[in-house]
Amino acid sequence: MRLPGEYRWKHFGILICGAILLCPIAGAEVAEIADQCDECHGADGVSTESDIPSIAGISPFIIEEYMLEYRDEARICRESKYRSGDLERPATDMCVVAKDLSEEEIAEIAEFYGSKEFVAIVQDFDAAKVAVGAKVHRRLCKKCHSDGGSYADDDASILAGQWMPYLEQVFADYVAGDRNMLDKKMKEKTDLLTDEETEALIHFYGSQQ
Repeated sequence: MRLPGEYRWKHFGILICGAILLCPIAGAEVAEIADQCDECHGADGVSTESDIPSIAGISPFIIEEYMLEYRDEARICRESKYRSGDLERPATDMCVVAKDLSEEEIAEIAEFYGSKEFVAIVQDFDAAKVAVGAKVHRRLCKKCHSDGGSYADDDASILAGQWMPYLEQVFADYVAGDRNMLDKKMKEKTDLLTDEETEALIHFYGSQQ
């Protein structure tokens, strides 16, 4: 995994801390937090809801980065109802979920889900659009999203096999400029896409099952 220098040292420190049993989070506490995450993201982070992304197997670096952004309310936090457990609870959002977590807890949760296996979603797709999307991916996306968007260690998240309705929302957020980007490259890329090319890309990623 290629990590920025600052994160590598922080990440290394967390691992060493855990190794000598000085970290404040015990395994049971991580599992308890993960159980709460699973109530929306599915068992072990494998989503069964088309508007909720699967997070199993995604790079720990990217999960941690996103969670810190949610904690700081630097990322869109859409309200969502719980998908399992006590369904009578009020809806919540990722900013609410992340705000009470420490950096150590966030790092542990990121490692927990990063260690799981990503499970591609079985969903319908249009083969003709997939063919177009593959070409668009090679032209604009493969530099950051290698192996067709399936390689987690790119630290660009996993697109291949992700829920297509969720990806539609992500692309719409980028186009609107509503999604925080580490280096603005995604905004530049999405601005180059036509609506048809965006849809084709989504079908390309959704076809990888």
